Amino acid sequence: MDPVVVLVLCLSFWLLLSLWKQSSGKGKLPPGPTPLPFIGNILQVDVKDIGKSLINLSKAYGPVFTLYLGMKPTVVLHGYEAVKEALIDMGEEFSARGSFPIAEKLTEGHGLLFTSGKRWKELRRFSLMTLRNLGMGKSDLESRVQEEACHLVEELRKTNALPCDPTFVLGCASCNVICSVIFQHHFDYTDETLIGFLKRFNENFRILSSPWIHEKYNEQLEFTSENLINTAADLFAAGTGTTSTTLRYGLLMLLKHPKVTAKVQEEIDCVIGRHQTPCMQDRSRMPYTNAVLHEIQRYIDLVPNNLLHAVTCDIKFRNYFIPKGTTILTSLTSVLHDDQEFPNPEIFDPAHFLDDSGNFKKSDHFVAFSAGKRVCVGEGLARMELFLFLTTILQKFTLKSLVDPKDIDTTPIASGFGHVPPPYQVCFIPM
Repeated sequence: MDPVVVLVLCLSFWLLLSLWKQSSGKGKLPPGPTPLPFIGNILQVDVKDIGKSLINLSKAYGPVFTLYLGMKPTVVLHGYEAVKEALIDMGEEFSARGSFPIAEKLTEGHGLLFTSGKRWKELRRFSLMTLRNLGMGKSDLESRVQEEACHLVEELRKTNALPCDPTFVLGCASCNVICSVIFQHHFDYTDETLIGFLKRFNENFRILSSPWIHEKYNEQLEFTSENLINTAADLFAAGTGTTSTTLRYGLLMLLKHPKVTAKVQEEIDCVIGRHQTPCMQDRSRMPYTNAVLHEIQRYIDLVPNNLLHAVTCDIKFRNYFIPKGTTILTSLTSVLHDDQEFPNPEIFDPAHFLDDSGNFKKSDHFVAFSAGKRVCVGEGLARMELFLFLTTILQKFTLKSLVDPKDIDTTPIASGFGHVPPPYQVCFIPM
């Protein structure tokens, strides 16, 4: 028989077998598009705009559907109800980490972000305890962020109101906060060690956000040097890259919307003044600024599809059977851009987080830090940095764009793991 015919018959048999497994007995995964042999549904997903592809697929197959990104199934959860049901209502069952080959190769199964089970639980508990001991949630940490905000302002003054790309200084500020927590040390912004950190973080984030990125184990001993080193690296990566990128994107949104910026500065003048150092107690008296910070994070949708999860055991979810270890993709975009909760979600509007009286309005749909068992460990620190850094900058400087605000393009230049803002320049005019 012709080898080509044999190959076609084998592939056809494999495809029929996989489809039969999906639709019979224990193999009843959620519905989804028919996968092709070996490559699965790759051709049905626009790698340049994964979010849009997931929206279209959810319209066809519902809020819970299955994609084959290769030969293994990935169950996609789309929309607030499905994401909440999994990450919060069944948080333990959905708490495992999904496969992330590049990270697994780099960490070799160590650290906090990409591990599961007992190792992850022990390291998460240890990390939270250590961060609290080092000042997380205490006034001591707030004073460190305030001090770093002063260093940031001084660096911005050195630009002499000339056009500059704020990427580097914002990265230095965020990285230095983590350094002050872990190393009890502040680096000068010209220090080669700090510069080396930032180059690696930025390059890693760029690689992870490109379209195609999707030891012997001892259960009794988790606090090995490898685990501690990788956990520290995870805290650096999570605490530096995401916060600095949010700050950079935030400044771009403020350039795009000068009326919003002016209203924030008006609130700063009223509540804090020009000479008093901003502090976290001010936030409760600044509803508009708080709403702007939330809207920045909602709108930019920094990590659109979350870090991949996996189920810890065989489970029944909405009458479907999901086998242990199945990868779970939770679309945070579908929650942050839910048009029932946020009317006209594609428009940047701080009113999404304000009530009719102008008071700040919380929303359960605000999942910028994920939700449930694997919610971001550094959420409290990130919120603190975003508030103190941005209010301090806007207290001391007027932001000037080099182009007309209506011509500023805020479309991300990459949208794999994370949304990367386009490069831009801004003038920081001292007030």
